[in-house]
Amino acid sequence: MLSPSHFIARLVLAALLGSLIGLERERLQWVAGLRTHMLVCVGASLIMIVSSFGFADILGHPNVTLDPSRVAAQVVSGIGFLGAGTILLRREVIRGLTTAASLWTVAAIGLAVGGGLYTGAVAATVLILGILAGLKPLERRFAARRPQVRSVVVRFDARTTSPAAIEAIMAQGGVTIRHAETTAGGEPSQKELHLLTRATADEISEAMEYLETLPGVEHVEIENS
Repeated sequence: MLSPSHFIARLVLAALLGSLIGLERERLQWVAGLRTHMLVCVGASLIMIVSSFGFADILGHPNVTLDPSRVAAQVVSGIGFLGAGTILLRREVIRGLTTAASLWTVAAIGLAVGGGLYTGAVAATVLILGILAGLKPLERRFAARRPQVRSVVVRFDARTTSPAAIEAIMAQGGVTIRHAETTAGGEPSQKELHLLTRATADEISEAMEYLETLPGVEHVEIENS
């Protein structure tokens, strides 16, 4: 049976390791950030501790057996529902897969801490941080060379330019328009054009730079992914 100090130490360590990964997600302003990752890690750790030691007082009874792995297995499958809540599909663009995966791995770290596998938990945390933060520049370098689906928002003055003119400029720059939707802006003559595009990073960057010089265009941005 765990002593109270060891019990608390495992929960604190789980909170610390979960916070390290949560901070990386918080930095990118994801909803599942610092607190969510800490809660998942601490919760998984507590469940593992309960699974391993919570039923020790009945083990000596006849016909009573204990399989700690059963509770841990339910955490692995159950955390998928929480991760699914972070995955968004907006205008054919899927976002949140990496955050869902980080929640799943944080649960695994919590289980490891709860089971007393401290070296594995710490090593996994370092490795996950390296994957999330260290490989991001490399991922962006490869992404810049291949066409990707991006959501672009153009705010413009309808008295000066039109959605058709904006779309034509994007097409001339090699950007494929897959969907276009115009909504009202803050002022009566102000409009926002939401474009679902497919292009390389260089193509979309050049087209946006040119759009910003177009009369009537007030602001151009790529929606956060």
